[in-house]
Amino acid sequence: MSVRRLAEIQPESFEFTPENVDWANSQVAKYPEGRQASAVIPLLWQAQKQNDGWVSEPVIRHVAEFLDMAYIRVLEVATFYTMFNLQPVGKHLVQLCGTTPCWLRGADDLKDVCRKSIGPEKTVSDDGQLSWMEVECLGACVNAPMVQINDDFYEDLDAASFADILTKLRNGETVAPGSQTGRQTSAPEGGPQALTEAPPYHAMPFAPVVEEAPEAVATEPEPVATPAPVTVRDEAEKAPEAIVEEAASDDTAEAGSETDVAVGTTVEEDTSGTASSAQADLFADEASSDKADDDVPVADATESTEAGSGSVDGERPEGLPAARDGKADDLKQIKGIGPKLEGTLNGLGVFHFDQIAGWSRSNVGWVDEHLSFKGRIDREQWIPQAKGLAGISDGVQPPALDGPRGGTPDDLRKISGVGPKIEDILHSLGIYHFDQIAAWSPDHVEWVDEKLRFKGRIGREDWISQATALVEGVSKDGGGA
Repeated sequence: MSVRRLAEIQPESFEFTPENVDWANSQVAKYPEGRQASAVIPLLWQAQKQNDGWVSEPVIRHVAEFLDMAYIRVLEVATFYTMFNLQPVGKHLVQLCGTTPCWLRGADDLKDVCRKSIGPEKTVSDDGQLSWMEVECLGACVNAPMVQINDDFYEDLDAASFADILTKLRNGETVAPGSQTGRQTSAPEGGPQALTEAPPYHAMPFAPVVEEAPEAVATEPEPVATPAPVTVRDEAEKAPEAIVEEAASDDTAEAGSETDVAVGTTVEEDTSGTASSAQADLFADEASSDKADDDVPVADATESTEAGSGSVDGERPEGLPAARDGKADDLKQIKGIGPKLEGTLNGLGVFHFDQIAGWSRSNVGWVDEHLSFKGRIDREQWIPQAKGLAGISDGVQPPALDGPRGGTPDDLRKISGVGPKIEDILHSLGIYHFDQIAAWSPDHVEWVDEKLRFKGRIGREDWISQATALVEGVSKDGGGA
């Protein structure tokens, strides 16, 4: 790979638009705490779109600050992947494939067109409409030569058709992407050579083939009763005992008098839990992680409770007979809770954020047993969300200052993991000096952690040890912390 460097002339600044800030936060939320750096590629891509198609140095710096990453780490990503343009580009960016199949089919002629119509490679035309660059294989070798312009492929080109496309784009006209010779997808030139006839059901997709009725015969077979259709959910909602009884009945019918099968055997006796596993598999196949919460099946709280709490793991959390003052909190504000889950929680006596915020691990286990898909309380972090909505903070606030001593704060960015944004947050909390951070207790860490966008980084990056070392360094230099 050739060396990729940032453009010599750079703009002064870059910031996401409010819409892109919301979009970026939604991308970061897809990753676990402490793994926000995983969103660097989509954020760079969105920033490139906003920045007229290229990644500038301010873009890299802004993304680094947004994700609280070291600047060099984002620079490494931007300079490694060729999907990120490090130089300004035209409104229509032409990426011209010059590898073997396209070269054999006339890619050099297309390069000549680019030089005449646009100018040297990686420069923008005077009107700002076009720029071009040669790239490696784009995966449309059958229809070579081809180019990619912005997000679209233009295939089966020659010098004349390509020049015409550039002229139309420059004039603001729309050009249909795909083959420019009328080729059907990737079929041979001149049209398909096989499967040239339309299928018999072409006129009526999915219509059954109707044949002429046979001549009447003297005797007709007895009609066979068609069983009612059975859905996946029908099977999954059957009681385990019913499933075993049906299986036993089928075995008895097939085996006749040669084998005696005990009908009504319980799941524990014969299946070792396989029926329960089958139900779970059926629900898992039916459910999709992309469905809205309203589509997620929810266990009936009343039925689950009446089934006997003795078999349920954990301890039931303290419930309320009704919402306080007759007004329940909107539990749907907790990500992962939809109307059905809210109804289930209300049925368990849970109406308020502070109730969920106070759940113990034993309570979580008990409630989890009453949900159709277990593990979502931890997976979607209901308790931290509920604490935030209830205004409950963990830990103890560390001693704060009204302002920096002597009017000059320490440069907290010397602590690895503290960038400009986090430094501003710490200042807003009254933290200006290394010795303040060095003196934090575990309770202080827990309290400050709640104020940061990405929790856990104080311990993960060992801020306290770093601050202690910086305090000692300042003291040895004779300065005051």
